[in-house]
Amino acid sequence: MSPSVAAVILAGGMCVVGLTTHIAGQAGVDEPSWKAFLVAAGSDEGAARKALDEIERRWRPGYAGMLLDLARFLPSPGPAGVPAEAAPRFFDDPDTGLATAPRRDEVSSAAAERPGARARRRLTTLLEKQTGQRFGDDLRGWRRWLWSRTDPPHADYPVFKGELYARIDPGFRTFFPAGVKASIRLNEIDWGGVPVNGIPPLRDPKNTAAAGAGWLRDDHVVFGVTVNGEARAYPKRILAWHELATDRLGGVDLTIVYCTLCGTVIPYDSRIGGRHFTFGTSGLLYRSNKLMFDDETRSLWSALDGAPVVGSLVGTGLRLKTLAVVTTTWGEWRRDHPATTVLSLDTGFKRDYGEGAAYRDYFGTDRLMFEVPALDKRLRNKAEVFVVRSDVIGAGSAPVAIAVDLLRRQNVFAFDAGGKGFIVATSAGGANVLYERGAFTFEGRDGSGQLRDREGKRWTPMPDALVRETGERLPRVAAHRAFWFGWYAQHPETVLYR
Repeated sequence: MSPSVAAVILAGGMCVVGLTTHIAGQAGVDEPSWKAFLVAAGSDEGAARKALDEIERRWRPGYAGMLLDLARFLPSPGPAGVPAEAAPRFFDDPDTGLATAPRRDEVSSAAAERPGARARRRLTTLLEKQTGQRFGDDLRGWRRWLWSRTDPPHADYPVFKGELYARIDPGFRTFFPAGVKASIRLNEIDWGGVPVNGIPPLRDPKNTAAAGAGWLRDDHVVFGVTVNGEARAYPKRILAWHELATDRLGGVDLTIVYCTLCGTVIPYDSRIGGRHFTFGTSGLLYRSNKLMFDDETRSLWSALDGAPVVGSLVGTGLRLKTLAVVTTTWGEWRRDHPATTVLSLDTGFKRDYGEGAAYRDYFGTDRLMFEVPALDKRLRNKAEVFVVRSDVIGAGSAPVAIAVDLLRRQNVFAFDAGGKGFIVATSAGGANVLYERGAFTFEGRDGSGQLRDREGKRWTPMPDALVRETGERLPRVAAHRAFWFGWYAQHPETVLYR
């Protein structure tokens, strides 16, 4: 929670004027003004009561999202016997690893009487009265209930969301203009804890030859990309602090997106449909996944799918082209790509770029930092899966996820999807590379890294293809890793191999 945001909300934000507005196209139907919801969360009890009365008289279930957006920024009562300023906001749910609110019998009367806690209780009390649900201060319970429903939101919900988040950074307002188009639910968009570009992207970062990267050890994790024969390594220890890099490799302008929360690194071609887009980090999340934005239209894009989800580009059919990436060690990458370059430590920013320094606590447990509508317990939340996307397999096909643990056990793994055959070749260092399989059947991989087919012929992995000793070529296919929970949250239809 940001204390400054809570303070602005408690101040009321604006006076109570014009609390009703007519809904265009729905004759005789009125909605409370979006401003009334801000006032209802303010510290002025009289004004808040008037606003609450206005909301209650014209209540619709879809308004719950606005109340929960506000409550998220207000302090929860702490446990009994603990000073309010020292009380943890959340307790851990041992089954899911998600955050939960304190139980009613753990709430101290002193903490409950704080202005912010009173305002939050005011909102949750209205929710209980109007919905018949009894989640009390458990915002997680309220959100799951909300996300299970399909009630239409307030007509001015985008404006409300933009104005609320503008109290963190005015730049958020530009993402939610009146009548904005969206292909995802706006009540599932959450603030990630930073302002717009608060996690600074790397713009045309410096790079160095492999010989100049003495600061990298052989066992350090890198994300390797090869474009038109040019190879570059992006060390995890750098990219985790920036989450987005705009670069040029092999003559192609790249946007490399790293969503640390869901464990995905995806290189995209920055050009699509004859247009070049410059991307930044919005500071917002959808189902724990990074939303990026383009400078040109201020549309929000899914970092996971490479498509616009909020803004003027929604519905245009635009989708960024995905390029291949491999997660491996510096030693293995450098051996296989001796001419590679690598990001320089001279980024222009002061960060602890030590191996494993960024997000150490988050990566060290199976707990989640942000909620998702549903979890699939066939794998641990942060178990890594190797993902083959629908747009790669073919229209109408379900995506495929393969547990990385399975690929470690089977260094040649074949599967079918969308009427096509594929093969995943896993190196001794654990790097996963996807190829089309064609009509060939593979038996295994030897110590030199070559694959053998059923006829005993050898195949050599190359940056863009698997090449048979007799000249046949099987093209490489773009794929990437992800944490299982993050991928499943947005693609529950995924076919899982484990």
